Amino acid sequence: MYALYARIVRPLAILIGSQPWLPKINHQLVGVDKRLQRLTRGRVGLVAIAGLPGLMLTVRGAKSGLQRSTPLLCVPHEGGWLIAGSNWGHPKPPAWVSNLAAATEAQVNFGGRDYAVVPHEVQGADYDRLWAVMNRTWPNYAKYARRTDRRIRVFQLTPA
Repeated sequence: MYALYARIVRPLAILIGSQPWLPKINHQLVGVDKRLQRLTRGRVGLVAIAGLPGLMLTVRGAKSGLQRSTPLLCVPHEGGWLIAGSNWGHPKPPAWVSNLAAATEAQVNFGGRDYAVVPHEVQGADYDRLWAVMNRTWPNYAKYARRTDRRIRVFQLTPA
């Protein structure tokens, strides 16, 4: 049943996700998503409603030292997850990117289950290979890359 739902809803989500006005409501979307995930203990989020895989990333702030949580689209891959700091193609990366790049550990809630993870920024040939994997799940990543002059950073999260 979920596969049928995802096949119907995912193309609509991809269409909406490609719109250039979407970043203007990013803070509202993130706020709604955080509340929804808190209420459902991580079992349901906006990304899941859109028929896509999502997770809640929690990482310590590089400057503040405080735990910060962010709902993200993800790509389950080889027993872990891939995430991209696309920020909808905005010129600046999202804040979580620098926090995760400085971290040696983080936490993920995926499907209502918590995991300790080790983050690794993807570089070189692995970047090209995994970027292609990510674009199969969310083709808008390629559109976001064209909207910005920066290279969108990709991280692989491996369960600890």
